[in-house]
Amino acid sequence: MSQSLKLNLGSGLNKRDGFVNVDKYDYGQPELVMDLEQTPWEFLDNSVGVVVLNHTLEHLGKDVNVFFAIIKEIYRICENGARIEINVPHPRHDNFINDPTHVRIITPELMGLFSKKNCLHWQETKAPNSPLALYLGVDFEFVSGNINVEQKYLDQLHAGQLDKDTLMDMAAKYNNIATEYQIVLRIVK
Repeated sequence: MSQSLKLNLGSGLNKRDGFVNVDKYDYGQPELVMDLEQTPWEFLDNSVGVVVLNHTLEHLGKDVNVFFAIIKEIYRICENGARIEINVPHPRHDNFINDPTHVRIITPELMGLFSKKNCLHWQETKAPNSPLALYLGVDFEFVSGNINVEQKYLDQLHAGQLDKDTLMDMAAKYNNIATEYQIVLRIVK
């Protein structure tokens, strides 16, 4: 049995041991210099077991067709059961807003559009959600999603000055409370 690749896409200066570190620029000395917006990628079908996109996906696919091509490439190169780890800045935080290279908001709800289970449910219930998994022939199962928040709000939560529901309501309404989404998906083939 061959060992699956582990990819750190958009590695920048954050290289990971045991991964093929891939970046558009060579300044971080990745193992592979490659523009992720240019498809198809050079990886074989079903050859990847783990993909990490750490503060990368929000920089890719300003054009929706390019974004869809990236999603399809991730699906193509991953084996059944592959783990996809996505960390992105929260769209209501200055870390997202102030970076001119951020071209796309990534949320757990967006990534849920690439789940066949979700899309079939929406078809049955006549929900208005775009069944992107069915359109694109991909299937990303949602495993988990977390929201990181600014430390001062975590401190208030731990001190009992805020409860979790209030904190999540605040994060949904106000800027600069939530800092990051952490999303984990699994490939279904």
